[in-house]
Amino acid sequence: MNKKKSLYWQVPLLVFLIVGTFFIARQNRNERLAAQQQNTFNIYVFVDQFKNGPYQRDEGQVFGTFYHVTYQAKSSLKSSIDEALEQVNGEFSMFNEHSTVAAINRGEDPLRSSMFEEVYRLAQQVTADTDGAFDITVAPLVNAWGFGFKNEQMPTPEQVDSLLKIRNQMDFSAIAKGYGCDMVARALEEHGVTNYMIEIGGEVVTRGHNPQMQQWNIGVSKPSDDAQGSAELQAILTVSDAAMATSGNYRNFYYKGGRKYAHTIDPRTGYPVQHELLSATVLAPRCAVADAYATAFMVLGLDSARVVLQRHPEMQAYLIYSDAAGHLTEWHSPSLQFTTP
Repeated sequence: MNKKKSLYWQVPLLVFLIVGTFFIARQNRNERLAAQQQNTFNIYVFVDQFKNGPYQRDEGQVFGTFYHVTYQAKSSLKSSIDEALEQVNGEFSMFNEHSTVAAINRGEDPLRSSMFEEVYRLAQQVTADTDGAFDITVAPLVNAWGFGFKNEQMPTPEQVDSLLKIRNQMDFSAIAKGYGCDMVARALEEHGVTNYMIEIGGEVVTRGHNPQMQQWNIGVSKPSDDAQGSAELQAILTVSDAAMATSGNYRNFYYKGGRKYAHTIDPRTGYPVQHELLSATVLAPRCAVADAYATAFMVLGLDSARVVLQRHPEMQAYLIYSDAAGHLTEWHSPSLQFTTP
């Protein structure tokens, strides 16, 4: 009888010890595998950096904003980066009185470089493709509405009609930052750099992988009326070997007469746009293209932007808009990779 009682507690104890031993062995195996994987990763990183160099980080100011460049190279290439940006600045800056566009806007006839002609042709192509929603001659209207160099003043309908006829002033600000990213990318690749991320005022170009040996991930801000800008992200997009640009109406606006006026002017009507689209993020092979189409989409609105995208399988978009109930809603290209924070 005593032997049977003894077995009653010995058997469960034996089972417990066997099961416990199994779990401990599996835990140790998982830890060994994790350690092996970490060691393999560390070796891969070491070999990669030995071959291509460490990641460099450069930053500075250009086009009235800041740039940040992260790239893998054995030494700093900041001088090449700044040289590329100075070339773009010398052609398209509205704040540089010696730039080509500034001279043209003064009525002069400067020599137009191949760079200037390249960007000008691209601008004209986007204008035609978007039925005039993108227009580099919109500067007088922008200034009249108070979002350029002038103070906030409401133009009269007569002034708007008159300014619609003026097409002799050019403003490349909606394409120059993107083109600047493209030029920096070109400069880095001429030095053999294959892993980099370039950002100028929110416009981005990436190639290869980041310092963690992963694809580059870029955040899209959640629209907010806060003039200082919200740090909250709406989405995190995977931008791999591609360019990305975002345009939005939600930070640049003002109220007058109880009405909210967005900073995006429709070049076709001469008035600020009034529709539900709050932010347009475009991914394209070139950042100048993404930059221009993001601006055009903010003029076109949600439905018309989607129509344009159907003609361009090489582009993707992440569009944030306000639905009928006033809630933030998003539409994205089916092939776009992203996560929600």
